[in-house]
Amino acid sequence: MSYETYFQNMREQHLDELKQFLTIPSISALSEHKKDINEAAQWIAAKLEKAGLANVKIHPTEGHPVVYAEHIQAPGKPTVLIYGHYDVQPVDPLHLWETPPFEPAIRDGKLYARGATDDKGQLFLHVKAIEALLSQENALPVNVKFCIEGEEEISSPNLPAFMKANEDKLATDVVLISDTSLLAKGKPAISTGLRGLCSLEVTVATANTDLHSGTFGGGVPNALHALISLLDSLHDDKGRVAIDGFYEGVPELSADMREEFLKQNHNEEQLRTNLGLEALYGEEGYSFVERTGARPTLELNGVYGGFQGEGTKTVIPKEAHAKITCRLVGDQDPSQVLDKIAAHLESHVGPGAKLVIKRGEQARAFNMDPSHPMLQKAADAYEQVYGTRALFTKDGGSIPIVETFSRVLRAPVVMMGFGLPDENLHAPNEHFNLENFDKGLLTIVAFLKQL
Repeated sequence: MSYETYFQNMREQHLDELKQFLTIPSISALSEHKKDINEAAQWIAAKLEKAGLANVKIHPTEGHPVVYAEHIQAPGKPTVLIYGHYDVQPVDPLHLWETPPFEPAIRDGKLYARGATDDKGQLFLHVKAIEALLSQENALPVNVKFCIEGEEEISSPNLPAFMKANEDKLATDVVLISDTSLLAKGKPAISTGLRGLCSLEVTVATANTDLHSGTFGGGVPNALHALISLLDSLHDDKGRVAIDGFYEGVPELSADMREEFLKQNHNEEQLRTNLGLEALYGEEGYSFVERTGARPTLELNGVYGGFQGEGTKTVIPKEAHAKITCRLVGDQDPSQVLDKIAAHLESHVGPGAKLVIKRGEQARAFNMDPSHPMLQKAADAYEQVYGTRALFTKDGGSIPIVETFSRVLRAPVVMMGFGLPDENLHAPNEHFNLENFDKGLLTIVAFLKQL
């Protein structure tokens, strides 16, 4: 029986099982869902056993558990470690969901539920692909391990320690992850880079109390004025970050990578229109996809201070605040970037103002050479199923654990995503296009067989 026929025959059963998985409200960020997190871990462990994997175990951590399973019966063949996560994002605002987030519903060829595309639906594809191979051939073409966590949506705080403590158990020739998207319908993509991240909060303080703007205005420093001036110094008039040493470790885009970006045929004018903008903005000399995928950024995420209620209050605020995040690329060190930002802020703060800086999350960028044989085989597998070869892209977002896998396990990471950019991950009405559910199963089988 062909795999197309097998998956078609099993489609309704597979979708029913996935719906069961999606009914579990495994929200890792909310402590009241601890019981649901454990239920989701047990559910996926049971499905791994049913699929024919061995040594299935739920490993406790200081947070949510890690599920491990393996099928090591192909001596001399490569080992593939499949990573995914069973936790999901919170669902607010609830009133914007057309159907309840944990009551899966199929509409217009799309499966709607929280976790449908991020990442329960995509993780489920791997379980069923392995089950299909064992059912059809009583063997796998490669050795397979699963490492499935329940904390990806809260930045995987406990997985790095688990990985370091279990390096031998997790040893592999390649890490396979499906937690990204195609470029568009029918246009597969393999991400060869994810930007790193660092964040900080800045407080500018002046007087020891808010002051009357009539009595003191023009004679004392204003925390909001000082903060705005400080923030304005962070960029030059060409969109570049104006912090000394910020671009250390940032590689120039190669001609081949720029060609890959051009192949995306991204319509910047259509994007501008869709967003209701007068113009796009960014670092001079780079296209939108280059700026958002392969260049570092410094963004203001929140600026606040002083009176914000209805009407007018003539006050000079004693303090003002800003939240800042940077997306990092290449070999930029997040700790060193934060040092450079702090030095810049300290040297540019206005007279009479004091500065408090609180550092936040830090994660390094991930990069893969698209010529790597594992990535080439993945592109071939997409072409076999989708009829068009995957393009190699760089994604602007951050999945910190990907870089950790690459570094700790010293293995290439292949990101074979089957979502679409408009599937509302992290938002109301999250969904998964069932066309990619069907093709994703076949693509994973094709990739494993090609290895």
